[in-house]
Amino acid sequence: MAAILSSSARLSSTSTAQKPPQTPSLSKTHLPISPPNKPHLTTLAATIAATTILTATTPSLADPSQTFHIYYGTAASAANYGGYGGNSDKKASAEYVYDVPDGWKERLVSKVEKGTNGTDSEFYNPKKRTEKEYLTYLAGFRQLAPKDSVLNNLALSDVDLQDLISGADSVVSVEEKDGNGQLYYVYEIDGVGKHSLIKVTCANNKLYAHFVNAPTPEWNKDQETLRHLHQSFKTVV
Repeated sequence: MAAILSSSARLSSTSTAQKPPQTPSLSKTHLPISPPNKPHLTTLAATIAATTILTATTPSLADPSQTFHIYYGTAASAANYGGYGGNSDKKASAEYVYDVPDGWKERLVSKVEKGTNGTDSEFYNPKKRTEKEYLTYLAGFRQLAPKDSVLNNLALSDVDLQDLISGADSVVSVEEKDGNGQLYYVYEIDGVGKHSLIKVTCANNKLYAHFVNAPTPEWNKDQETLRHLHQSFKTVV
């Protein structure tokens, strides 16, 4: 995977880099990624559906009754498992942040898990344990490879993601930039019985991937809150 997501991948320059800073928006070009052994989404209905999904991610749609707190992630190596000491300031040393719904629980990531698949943090809804958000990272990446390569290679180390993509009804990806020009790849996967939102970027010589997953019944009920979590992820540069 490291060989495919190499730092030698080049990103094409776009004219948007010369525009004044503005509110991040989704790319006008929606590029469906065909899941393995699945037909391309070429019908007008599929295109409209993909457009509706992605344009819905721009505003914050969180349930106004739901409150959140910010998680400050340090992306510490397995050698530094457990943090930097009891007096460490995670906010000061944070490499990324994302919102967590008040009431959700943090799952303790083991040293082995951190060292093997790069999982750095994870939270779940205690009432619906399969409704969760988590972040993985890989060191040694200065820039993003093409969108298709990034998603396919994330799946190489995640069996659940492989299964989700292979049976997906739709897999859609876009590019977006924040006010600082930081590039993010955004994926939305509508799978069999499960929905997933993934946001990927490179910073601090690392590749970060933030996931928000939920079974379809929970997605249908809580998608406003889940989209808020997805939108809240960003790196601290």
